[in-house]
Amino acid sequence: MSDPENRILVIDDEPGVRDSLEAVLRDEGFHVDTVGSGEAGLEQLEAEDYAAIFLDVWLPGKDGLETLTELRHSGHDAEVLMISGHGTIDTAVRATKLGAFDFVEKPLSLEKTLLVLRNALRQRRLRRVNVKLLAQLSRDTAIVGKSAAARGLRSDVGAAAESDSAVWIMGEPGTGRETVARRIHGLGQDAAGPFVDVRCGALASEPARIALFDMGGAGRIRLAYGGTLMLTDVDRLDADDQRRLADVLREEQTTRRLRVLTIMRHDAAEIDTALHKQLAVIRIDVPPLRKRREDIPEFAERFIVELAEEYGAAPIRWTNDSLAALQRHDWPGNVAELRNLVEHCVMSHGGPTIESSDLPAELGGRGRPVVDLYGDFESLANAVEEFRRFHAGRALEREQGDRSQAAERLGVSEEELERLVAGD
Repeated sequence: MSDPENRILVIDDEPGVRDSLEAVLRDEGFHVDTVGSGEAGLEQLEAEDYAAIFLDVWLPGKDGLETLTELRHSGHDAEVLMISGHGTIDTAVRATKLGAFDFVEKPLSLEKTLLVLRNALRQRRLRRVNVKLLAQLSRDTAIVGKSAAARGLRSDVGAAAESDSAVWIMGEPGTGRETVARRIHGLGQDAAGPFVDVRCGALASEPARIALFDMGGAGRIRLAYGGTLMLTDVDRLDADDQRRLADVLREEQTTRRLRVLTIMRHDAAEIDTALHKQLAVIRIDVPPLRKRREDIPEFAERFIVELAEEYGAAPIRWTNDSLAALQRHDWPGNVAELRNLVEHCVMSHGGPTIESSDLPAELGGRGRPVVDLYGDFESLANAVEEFRRFHAGRALEREQGDRSQAAERLGVSEEELERLVAGD
C-alpha cells in the first residue's frame, strides 16, 4: 500500500477532468484515485487515507459543499482543493470558509493546479509538525505523580491557566518551576503565542533596560505580546529597574497584551512593593521532591525510558529495592538531581536492571558517585571546572574509553582531556 502522504483523491463527475488530473499527478509521482460523486468519495475515504482531495463544487447527488462538510465532520484531515467552474467561484470561496484549503478554476491550469497542491501539502506537513510539537510539549510539561502534592499542583496549574492574571511561582531550584510555567502557558488561551524567557539574574543594569524595555525594537516585553513573559529571579534587578518594570507591567496588563509568570526562590531578596503587587496576583508553591516521595518511582521510570532512548541504550529497569532506595534519599537538588542520577545510571550501567547495590554510595549502594552539580562551590571557577570534569568522564563513557574520540566530541586536546579526567 502506498504512503498516505503521497495519495491524492479526485472527486469530479467529468471523466475528462478526472483523467487529466490523474495523468498530471501520476507524472509528479503521486498515487491517484478518482471517483465520480460525493457519495463515492466519502466511501473511498472510509477505505483509504489521503493527503489531499480535489473536490468539484458541482456534483450530482451530494454537491461539493455537502461532501466537504460531511468529510470534515467525519474527522478526515486531508487538505481539500475545490474545483470550480464558471459561475461557481462564489461557492468555492464559501468552501474555503468551511475548511477547504483553496480552489482551482476550470479549465484547469497545470501550473496553477500543481502550485496550489504543493502549497496545500506544505501546510499539511507544517500542521502535522505543529501537532507533534504540541504533543511533545504536553508530555514535557506534564505534572508527574499521583501524590496529594502532585494533585494539588495540577489543580493550581489548571486554575491559573484559566485566568490571564500574573502568577508567582515559588519553589526550590530543581523542583520544576519552569515546567509549571510552561504548563500554564500551554494550557492557557494564548498557548499558540510566544513564550519569552528572561533570566534577570544574568542581566546587568544597562543590558537589563535594553532586554526588557526596548519597546521600539526587540525588547523582551514587546516580543511577548500575545503570549507569556516568564521572569526568573526578578529580585536580582536593581531597584530602579524594578520600579520601571512595575510601571510598564501595570500598563501592559491593563491592555491584556501579555501575561506574566514569575519564578522565584524561597530565599529571594525583597522586591519593590509595587512590582510584587503586579506579579503576585496568583501564587503557586512547587513542593520539593522530599515532600512527594511517592512520586519518585514515576519520575525515575519516566527518566530512564527517555534517557535510554536518547543515548541509544538497551531498555533498563529498576528493581523494587533500587526504587525504594531512591525514595529514601532527600534529593536536595530535587527533580533535576534525580534526573542527573538517572542519566548517570544509563551512561555507566551495562546490565538490563539497576539493583540497589548499583546506586552510588550516598544512596546506599556501591556504584560510582554522581558528581554533585547542585552543591556549594568555593567559586564560580571551581563550579565550572567540576562541570568540565563531569562531562569529560561522560564523554569517555559514551566513546567506550576512546580518548581520541572523546576529546574530539568535547572540542579539547587529548592532553586537556587527560588533565580533566585525572582531576589535576
